[in-house]
Amino acid sequence: MTVLTLNRKELEKNIGKITKEVEEKISMFGTPVESLTEEEISIEIFPNRPDVLSLQGFSRAFLAFMGKKPGLREYKVEKPEKDYKVTIDKTVKKVRPYTACAIVKNLKLTEEKIKELIDIQEKLHGSYGRNRKKLAIGIYPLEQIKLPITFLAKKPEEIKFQPLDFPKEINGRQILSQHPTGREYASLLKECEVFPVFEDGNSEILSMPPIINSDKTGKITENTKEVFIECSGFNKEYLAKTLNMVVCALSDIGGKIYGMEIIDKEKYLSPNLEPEKLNFSIENINKTLGLNLAEKEIIKNLEKMGIGYLKEKEQSIALIPCYRTDILHEIDLSEEVGIAYGYENFIPEIPQISTIGEEDKTSVLKRKISEALIGLGFIEISTYFLSTKEKQFKNIGIKDFKNEIIEVLDSKTENNILRTSLLSQSVNILSQSSDATYPQKLFELGRIFYSDEKSDTGIGEEESLCISMCDEAANFTEIKQALDYLMRMLDIKYEIREAENPSFITGRCGSIIVNNKPIGIIGEIAPFILKNNKIKMPVASLELDIENLMK
Repeated sequence: MTVLTLNRKELEKNIGKITKEVEEKISMFGTPVESLTEEEISIEIFPNRPDVLSLQGFSRAFLAFMGKKPGLREYKVEKPEKDYKVTIDKTVKKVRPYTACAIVKNLKLTEEKIKELIDIQEKLHGSYGRNRKKLAIGIYPLEQIKLPITFLAKKPEEIKFQPLDFPKEINGRQILSQHPTGREYASLLKECEVFPVFEDGNSEILSMPPIINSDKTGKITENTKEVFIECSGFNKEYLAKTLNMVVCALSDIGGKIYGMEIIDKEKYLSPNLEPEKLNFSIENINKTLGLNLAEKEIIKNLEKMGIGYLKEKEQSIALIPCYRTDILHEIDLSEEVGIAYGYENFIPEIPQISTIGEEDKTSVLKRKISEALIGLGFIEISTYFLSTKEKQFKNIGIKDFKNEIIEVLDSKTENNILRTSLLSQSVNILSQSSDATYPQKLFELGRIFYSDEKSDTGIGEEESLCISMCDEAANFTEIKQALDYLMRMLDIKYEIREAENPSFITGRCGSIIVNNKPIGIIGEIAPFILKNNKIKMPVASLELDIENLMK
């Protein structure tokens, strides 16, 4: 959760005087007020609404919610002028492959507005951009730049410029060790052989994303009337949405948005501020919320959330603003209608059913397992259901995985397959924690997925347990001792039979057998996997099928 602190007077210019009633409405909008003084207001912004991480974005959304400026806010993009082009060079594809760009003119920047612009940039970096790992934003005075722009990569020693607020010119590697911002984000580039840079038509370096802008070409002042904006990262859709948030905020303070031609494998224009269309059912929204709203009321409530409405061939269509990232499914529209309708207006009802509560047997078993492992000094982790081919298969030595892939269509992130084991997730966590203290003892209880033709969805689910130990003494004996203790606590007899698995060392891997049925795998992780994942110590792991264990 991010706390957004706004100048109270500036906000009141946009939304009107903040009374007790308005303060309550701000909280009911889903942005609780953390503090309110004569000078400032601080509100909590949940991760699903990065579009309100600015004075302009919040004002736009709240005015619609209050019914003062409801409906879809549309923004115009002027056609690119001469040399409004950005070329993505093939050299940058391995380090930061994509960018989304725009130009905004007619700006009248004050010290306060520059502060707001930097604030939205850093708030988006820290939240939606995952501390610049997922994306980074650069804003530059167009007056200091010669178009067109090239996005390329160079060896660190070949990159030389004076970074922001630094007294002299240094190279890319020195920026990571000498500049304060460089040291803070050095981990994002330190393993790369080449670093990404933006260069203008004079081969002048604008920035080295995601680290720092040039002091010469990347410093916004009150004299700046026109800006060039770029977002760089790994997912084109993320970048496009982030750029939209920034340029729409600048448009709200009087800026005029111009498109740019992005030259990649295919040419395309950026930004695209057209609303997205999402089909939905009035009946389903009412059923989800337990209401009986007429179509006109649904439309009115959607408009209070800044969402447009269109009807084509008896099909209801929501028009999603170009800067909204959180509306992916019809169920999200139900939530929007619920917020606009007002949760305080829902009438609580006691269900007309009689039930006797009982803890699910799988939950009981999982709780016992957690308590036992925590008692042994293990730390519980929880990872995402979605992963990538590299993390799920290649990183743990599995080469033949075509039949195991369960791909998610139209994934909004680079994580586009459902996990089929927890072992890969455990190895990934150990890889990210290679600089932490040892020993590292982890376990995870969670669902894994597999293809199941008998299922309605074609996908089956089951509960799994993964235990990993990482330290200089981690071996088969240590991980088996943990398994022995766990099985004694659960009063289950088992045996281990020799097995082979590409993730484990041959001869130090076994199949876990209960009642003559294999329910898991145990062993020492192969050295090449440790090397590929930059894990500095030996690792011993096991993975168990919890549901078969119950049976």
